Amino acid sequence: MLKTTPVPAPPSANPHAEGVSNDEFRAAMSRLAAGVCLITAHEPPLTAGGPRGEDVGMTATAFLSVSLDPPLVLVSLREGSRMDDLLAEQPLWAVSVLADHQLQTAGRFAMKGRISDRLLFADLPYERGEASGAPLLSGALATLECRTEKRIEAGDHTLVIGRVLTASLPSPDSSPLTYFRGRYRHLG
Repeated sequence: MLKTTPVPAPPSANPHAEGVSNDEFRAAMSRLAAGVCLITAHEPPLTAGGPRGEDVGMTATAFLSVSLDPPLVLVSLREGSRMDDLLAEQPLWAVSVLADHQLQTAGRFAMKGRISDRLLFADLPYERGEASGAPLLSGALATLECRTEKRIEAGDHTLVIGRVLTASLPSPDSSPLTYFRGRYRHLG
């Protein structure tokens, strides 16, 4: 009788205790179309009177409205990411809801392993938010400035709930940039 040894599945295909694998979950969630936002914050200087702090940005598709009264939003951040670490210390941040013509901006801030955001912001038109000090992209569908109200650990992410301090519509009639099945898409 020939004996065979089963080949273990790759780690991402192994089901969790509840039965769904990382690949199955990722495939199912990729069918949920999402808007694309740029989350920004200004990292203060390390020392008072020292060199100016740095702007930090990240592309997010896990962003949503939570409450109208008070006005609250939620963004999901990968635990231990630069933005997660910064927003643990800096309570003020901003959101630019991206228009379809800002696809390159979304890709730029979604890059993994980048050293500095300074070059990423270098040629982008933006205004600095009065309430947050964070960059607000010109040409965005909407911009919001927020103050963190609560942080919730959720698996390998941190859910950050922010109170909306300001809201504006720089380019309200543009089409939105969306993310569906692992790619940026234009609505239409």
